[in-house]
Amino acid sequence: MSQLPEVIRDIERVSAEVVAKAATFQAAILADVAGRRGTMHARVAPVHQDMKVAGPAFTVEVRPGDNLMIHAAMALARPGDVLVIDGKGDQTAALMGTLMLSACKKIGLAGVIVDGAIRDKLELLELGFPVFSTGFNPAGPTKCVPGRINHPISAGGAVVNPGDLVVGDADGVVVIERAKAPAMMALADKKVADEAARIEAIARGDTASKWLPAALRAAGVLKEGESL
Repeated sequence: MSQLPEVIRDIERVSAEVVAKAATFQAAILADVAGRRGTMHARVAPVHQDMKVAGPAFTVEVRPGDNLMIHAAMALARPGDVLVIDGKGDQTAALMGTLMLSACKKIGLAGVIVDGAIRDKLELLELGFPVFSTGFNPAGPTKCVPGRINHPISAGGAVVNPGDLVVGDADGVVVIERAKAPAMMALADKKVADEAARIEAIARGDTASKWLPAALRAAGVLKEGESL
């Protein structure tokens, strides 16, 4: 029985056109139209609230506290890719810091998402490169434990396949399957238009949720014919 190599170099990525369109939406909009799934745990957050990232996932699996495979991934990733690193949520040592993330910016990566700790927070704020992590720790990593590149991973509790669409902003990170992503763009456009119309209605004083009575009856809170 043949076995996949630990390092997969060639992957099929979500198209640049879809990435460019997705970058215009909030992560929340994309999460809604994707069925309210694919979002990472809130522990994975941007270093600064203004950071936003969109691009195809270049996945990395590491052992907690070891960044050997992240260095390997940086050597293989293409401009526009988003490194998505399954660090098992470990916060006992930083997997990346200013040196590595400066190199990622220079390479042209769209950003880095780490389900694990990083360090050098103040310098990263000055770097102006989108970075999401579970937190910070001054301890450095080891560089000796093997891992995998461009295999399916779990990051922040979300399944991430190489090439999937990844979008992150102040609210967090959403992952949409590569094959599903193109169809989500039209739905996201409609969602934005619908929400804009609702905001206008609220500004006019229409604050009632018209769907609420039926939902309360369906939940057994209100009886038939009863209203709030």
